[in-house]
Amino acid sequence: MTRILVVDDEPQILRALRINLRARGYDVDVAATGAAALKTAASHPPDLVVLDLGLPDLDGVDVIRGLRGWTTVPIIVLSGRAGSDDKVTALDAGADDYVTKPFGINELLARIRAVTRRLSTAPLDPAASTVRVGRHTVNLADRTVTRDDGTEVRLTPIQWSVLEKLLRHPGKLITQRQLLQEVWGPEYHDETGYLRQYMAQLRRKLEDNPARPQHLITEPGMGYRFRP
Repeated sequence: MTRILVVDDEPQILRALRINLRARGYDVDVAATGAAALKTAASHPPDLVVLDLGLPDLDGVDVIRGLRGWTTVPIIVLSGRAGSDDKVTALDAGADDYVTKPFGINELLARIRAVTRRLSTAPLDPAASTVRVGRHTVNLADRTVTRDDGTEVRLTPIQWSVLEKLLRHPGKLITQRQLLQEVWGPEYHDETGYLRQYMAQLRRKLEDNPARPQHLITEPGMGYRFRP
């Protein structure tokens, strides 16, 4: 059974999430402070953490960093901080996703299902792996893209680098800053126009309708994710 640690200082949110998650078969622990969250995570390691940033004792970003010091458990931030800077800071600290309050329970449950599906999927073999993107087969080992009709799609080295970062983490939100630093280098951390340009190129080559992408998804103000 998947164990979820819910961290929030609002008792009604803790109660609502505990009831909803347990009704769907999850094992749930709750914590109302950052210190309690870190202690609970250490004594009963969770499979996933749902974390509010506005805690009474520690900033949620510090809790993320504390967890990331010893675990790679997925972290979904649940916060009233709607600014893009807050989102990017949390994601860069190690969060996997970000849901803004007020939130719909169905949206949060969908994000949790996406993360748990990723947990149950074997990681891609770094040496040889193929990934389906719509009507295309991407072979990450020999760096080829083939349409279902057998036609090869050619990508530039930069397009390959951007695509590979996304495909190796299906469902995970990859921040703009992370992509820029890993593909272009640390001096390009603010060049978001580069990303928009290359994502548009990849969509034209891989999406059936580039204007309404189904697989290479933009999360406004935050980054991009590959949706299988």
